[in-house]
Amino acid sequence: MPHIKLPEGFAGISSGFVYRPETAKPMRELAHVLLHDSNSLTPAERELIATYVSSQNDCYFCQTSHASAAAAHLGNDWGLTEQVRQNYEQAPVSDKLKALLTIAGKVQQGGKHVTSEDVAKAREQGATDLEIHDTVLIAAAFCMFNRYVDGLATWQPEDPAMYAKMGQHLATEGYLAPSIKA
Repeated sequence: MPHIKLPEGFAGISSGFVYRPETAKPMRELAHVLLHDSNSLTPAERELIATYVSSQNDCYFCQTSHASAAAAHLGNDWGLTEQVRQNYEQAPVSDKLKALLTIAGKVQQGGKHVTSEDVAKAREQGATDLEIHDTVLIAAAFCMFNRYVDGLATWQPEDPAMYAKMGQHLATEGYLAPSIKA
């Protein structure tokens, strides 16, 4: 049960967005730029970063919805999203993405945990400064999004079909359009 009276029938972050549309607009725009707009990292890679950070923050709604979006980008490859959540170092992703996930995981712990060595390793694996920047910002933004969802104790359904539908919507439409009502 949410800590405050949120609009019913909206899952996770969507309920906060409906409750306070003034703050929803810039948050949606930020998510859209980071996860959906054109970038040298694929949308799947960026969704995997969001999924990983959300899993480290133990935010069920965000890790499940963004794993669903990543899977949609990957032709419904749920196995890869689960491997990244459980142990990205052993997952069949590029060494560059592994280095970026290391950075994202350290941002999740606290920004000062990222070292010059972490950044140098990402660069050695081919990461650009923009990709490093966006990885840090995705990780930081998802720490905020996760705490927003969990701090309000939003409704987080468990129906996998709902998350699959949501993931498909996010993968095709992005983040500017309102989420699907449950």
